[in-house]
Amino acid sequence: MGESWTRTPITTDVLRGVLALERGAHGVVPHRLPAWARAQCTDPQLHLAEGQPAGARFALRTAATVVELDVLPTRYGFRGAPPRPEGVFDLLVDGILVAQAVAPTATTVTIDMATGAAEHEPGEVGTVRFAGLPAGVKDLELWLPHNEALELVALRTDAPVEAPAGTARRRWVHHGSSISHGSNAEHPTGPWPALVALGGGLDLLNLGLSGSALLDPFVARTMRDAPADLLSVKIGINVVGGDVMRRRVFGPAVHGFLDTLREGHPTTPLLVVSPLHTPIHEDTPGPGAFDLDALAAGRTAFRATGDPAEVAAGKLTLTVVREELAAVVAQRAATDAHLFYLDGRELYGVGDHAELPLPDELHPDGATHRRIAERFSARVLGGGGPFGQAPAA
Repeated sequence: MGESWTRTPITTDVLRGVLALERGAHGVVPHRLPAWARAQCTDPQLHLAEGQPAGARFALRTAATVVELDVLPTRYGFRGAPPRPEGVFDLLVDGILVAQAVAPTATTVTIDMATGAAEHEPGEVGTVRFAGLPAGVKDLELWLPHNEALELVALRTDAPVEAPAGTARRRWVHHGSSISHGSNAEHPTGPWPALVALGGGLDLLNLGLSGSALLDPFVARTMRDAPADLLSVKIGINVVGGDVMRRRVFGPAVHGFLDTLREGHPTTPLLVVSPLHTPIHEDTPGPGAFDLDALAAGRTAFRATGDPAEVAAGKLTLTVVREELAAVVAQRAATDAHLFYLDGRELYGVGDHAELPLPDELHPDGATHRRIAERFSARVLGGGGPFGQAPAA
């Protein structure tokens, strides 16, 4: 091809938004939770979610006009359900999205929802290539797919690279559910946390874990130990959808999670965000489940299977969760001037649902991710907002 290649080792010096790299058969596998945290939970959904590198991106300063990444993705699907979108790589030049690509091959895993059995079809390492980039020194960010696991094999450029010029960006560590992870977003800079970070000049560590925002202590300890200028946790939809708690334990569990965060970040701005408006679970408890009628019609959708009458006995709904979160934050804020609460319906409420309904009854689409990001930026990053203040001393 004629290029003179610079090969850059794949380490956390150039790969941001991950907490660990594990040696794989061909290269390295990025993780958003450290090995010790992964070892404390055997749930396959948690391991699937944290291994999808939402928010992870290579950050390089270079005069290169060609970038190549050898990679082997793993793509998951469900037997009988519509195929899931392929992961997209986004390339940004000086903060502007200029190109997108998809890996040419992948390992595929097809899961039978009735039995839990998984069928594996191995793939081969392929190359994602971006050429014709602008001449001259520039900052490149290559965002990895948010919706598929990856083995990163080799990174090549046709000019030397270095770390981007001194970054004064504040580091934002965010934890949430599949909505924070990016479900139904079309590409890796499309999930609302990525949009907020790019628009607000923040260095994002996205700990949005699809189906797995369950107030796990190991996630709290991971956030406690991670460098952070800003912290946020979006709590509730997975707790309700998984039917994993009752009202009696939910409030103390939130207190415990926040206690752990404060052990490592005693004065860091900390925002608690309650669930978006989600009609199926507003007043109906979980567990949530696939809507089999929708699947039979070729559409993915979810439904609530709980009984509203059980709320009196302590079952959780989104309405109950918001009441509990508001009460916990109000109590703690009396002695914690850096703790804040945001009702998720300010980001996506009843009126928004009428205009931009959730396509599968649970997850926002790309346009709705953009609306949520705009609202979050205005309310949280804007003047007077929780993250609009100067960093805590």
